[in-house]
Amino acid sequence: MTKNFPDMQGPACPVPLQHKKKVVLGHGSGGQMSQDLIASMFLPPFDNPYLRANDDAGVVGVILDQGFGEEISGRLAISTDSHVVWPLFFPGGDIGRLAVCGTVNDVAMMGATPNYLTAGFILEEGLNFEVLEKVVGSMHDAALEANITIIAGDTKVVQKGKADLLYINTTGIGIVPPGLEISGANAQPGDIVILSGSIGDHGIAVLEARQELGFTSGIQSDIAPLNHLVNAILNVSNQVHTMRDPTRGGLATSLNEIARQSKVCIFLEENSIPIKPGVAAACEILGFDPLFIANEGKLIVIVGRDDADNVIEAMHAERYGEEAVIIGEVKPEPQSRVLMRTPIGSTRVVGILSGEMLPRIC
Repeated sequence: MTKNFPDMQGPACPVPLQHKKKVVLGHGSGGQMSQDLIASMFLPPFDNPYLRANDDAGVVGVILDQGFGEEISGRLAISTDSHVVWPLFFPGGDIGRLAVCGTVNDVAMMGATPNYLTAGFILEEGLNFEVLEKVVGSMHDAALEANITIIAGDTKVVQKGKADLLYINTTGIGIVPPGLEISGANAQPGDIVILSGSIGDHGIAVLEARQELGFTSGIQSDIAPLNHLVNAILNVSNQVHTMRDPTRGGLATSLNEIARQSKVCIFLEENSIPIKPGVAAACEILGFDPLFIANEGKLIVIVGRDDADNVIEAMHAERYGEEAVIIGEVKPEPQSRVLMRTPIGSTRVVGILSGEMLPRIC
């Protein structure tokens, strides 16, 4: 899940919050308002090179004890996320599976192998034990699927009406292989942009669970741990430059972040972007753009052109990459922009999410 720290070179430069005096839902959208909030409120006091990298996880160098007095240098990818989705259960998933998969994926986007997870629970007074047991069981199953161990946790209880029944915070830790450098700042002109499958499934599934669609779409959330898919990709290519899971703010926001970090143009083919009919119908009725709808089980891979076919083939052999397609390429100009060729042959600018489209989707 993208943490949305702005691309900054040198000292922190706070971005004005447009004279807003209070936090609004749009500040949690993952789009421009989130970036403005972080740049103005959080980055200046916490500023350091790890945050300024603007990636899904911070990568730090450590000394690893191999036992018997043997030590080697290595790198860890560390990411944390809080999960406040409502309702707690929705088609295809629940807050428990979301908590595990979301953090596993953030670590995996750095090319790291997720190893350990911590879990903090904020429980509301009156939460039914049956609900809690179901959520914890879902976390257990997701951790098994991702082959990750939950090694520490914390539990707090707040008064009734203070937490929408249950919030979960997770932190993930994984080891980055030696010599591997994957970052949003590494996309290069000539690279190919690959998407692992259809977009918008999670956001529409959550909206349907709130009974706000007015009709049944049949869409299931795409929540999934993507670390095994990432391993398959890295096994066939040493030209993977960037990976990102397009969660809050959707595909468009994630690609804009990468374009800004790498100072390149990402050029998309609209006809190549897979969208399920149910998602397309819901977006058309509600006036949403599926490019901005959240996903929780998809990833973007930006890879050298020579390895694109190998990567696609490897992804197609994996459960969560069977629908992988090439959706565009990286160009040198115009820098820091995302452009898209429409079905009628025109080209339009794809911007970043400016406000709140679907509240509380993660």
